Amino acid sequence: MPLLFKQQALAVSTGKAMSRKNVILFWLSGGPSHIDMWDPKPDAPSEVRGPFGHIPTQVPGIHVCEHLPLTAKIMDRLTLIRSVDCSASNHTPITMQACNPLAKRTNDGRDGGGWPSMGSIAAKFRGANAPGIPGYVALADSLVSDVWGAGHMGGDFEPVSGKDLSGRLTLCEGLTIERLGTRRDLLDQMDGWKRRVHGHEQIAATDRHTQQAYEVLMTGAAQRAFQLDAETPAMRDRYGRDSLGEKALLARRLVEAGSTFVTVSGAWGYFDHHGDEVRWGGIKKGLTPLLPSVDRTLHAIVTDLEDRGLLDSTLILMLGEFGRSPTINKNAGRDHWPRVMSMVVAGGGLRHGQVIGSTDSQGGDIESRRVAPGDLAATVFHHLGINPNSHWIDPQGRPRPIVADEGSVITELVG
Repeated sequence: MPLLFKQQALAVSTGKAMSRKNVILFWLSGGPSHIDMWDPKPDAPSEVRGPFGHIPTQVPGIHVCEHLPLTAKIMDRLTLIRSVDCSASNHTPITMQACNPLAKRTNDGRDGGGWPSMGSIAAKFRGANAPGIPGYVALADSLVSDVWGAGHMGGDFEPVSGKDLSGRLTLCEGLTIERLGTRRDLLDQMDGWKRRVHGHEQIAATDRHTQQAYEVLMTGAAQRAFQLDAETPAMRDRYGRDSLGEKALLARRLVEAGSTFVTVSGAWGYFDHHGDEVRWGGIKKGLTPLLPSVDRTLHAIVTDLEDRGLLDSTLILMLGEFGRSPTINKNAGRDHWPRVMSMVVAGGGLRHGQVIGSTDSQGGDIESRRVAPGDLAATVFHHLGINPNSHWIDPQGRPRPIVADEGSVITELVG
């Protein structure tokens, strides 16, 4: 745990206080169908159009799937990006969570090429917003399949697993706060002796981070963040009592407590709708029961953060690894489609109530305003107050840019 707090020391290295800024990334694992959710094609043939109708939203001229009525109600607080270039991505979170086309699954034991995720960069260059709370937390059933980490940037900046952390933030049986304080006093004496004997800066730094680790247990901020029972039944119902909804509510509690970057995945691969013969089903069979959960969760997190005055400081992203093919296949599903995908952006004090980019008449290719992964990374770091021209140092001592592919801030959002 002491390693988690080195990031906070880095975050304040400039000597300037930073206002709270957060990111919640909803990872729709498996590749959500853009055509059947956020980029409907009502005039296309039935095999392209798919089984769902479309509905108008709060913003005239913008339509979404008929199974997203709550999303439609808050469209003025959302942005749909319909022209995300995901051509470098494959069936893992690596590329789009790193927002770097150089970060890929290679199946040779060197996946990702050492490039870090946006969450790990946030942990290194910004750190947590408050002491006693991890800067980067992942809420997923499997970090291996649904969350990308720090790559070669170092283990200090890997995501902390909320699944594991939630059960480890209580004191051992028989250990009270008073006894923990006594142990800390004893450790202080021992560390003071070590500093006098050795005078080594690394020991002093380790002591400082160890003190912070004690603060996690003694202040209880992280522990309290995981106590969903503290929420009212009405609030838990508002988010939904399924995996996605409960993790979303926990994400809100974590950013409220001081976490900077939280990644949420409801389940591994649950948007991989190849057809009715596979686990998650085809488009109609698979998406019909799933879309209401996505709809409810997105509406809840946006309106809840807004009610709490936290929406402008919290950037919400909802995306997967790629889109789905324009044509319904023989098994009533859609196949992988890395040419283009859609995503949702909310909060962050950005300009919303708009659509950025477009696809062709069948939703198969980008027609206007290509948004590259690097553009998304630059926008996220802009929100967090991280200089997009920053670099991290790889194990060979070479500086690596945090924004690749000449990415730039998405001006439609910040203009």
